[in-house]
Amino acid sequence: MVYRIKISPRAEWDLAWIYHQIRAERSELALKWHRGFRHAIRGLSENPERCPMTPEDRGLRHLLYGKSPYVYRAIFRIVKEHKRVEVIHIRHGAQRPFTPADLN
Repeated sequence: MVYRIKISPRAEWDLAWIYHQIRAERSELALKWHRGFRHAIRGLSENPERCPMTPEDRGLRHLLYGKSPYVYRAIFRIVKEHKRVEVIHIRHGAQRPFTPADLN
């Protein structure tokens, strides 16, 4: 089953913030990494269940991208009845566990 990918405004903001934090506009390597992350997120359209559930909320999953210490988490939910993956938040893997307030 192929899922549509919906990236929330919050997750888009997170991606833009990461872009600026890693200075992707100045580094070809950082730009390549950022594009790879976006590509990996789009890849959730095929078999998003392959990603583990988050420890904070078993109703959510996360795509882990990057190599330590630069691992980021794309946190998403699968809405099977609408064949949709909703990416709701992106954060660095070393950040404290998220709370519901972090997802708004």
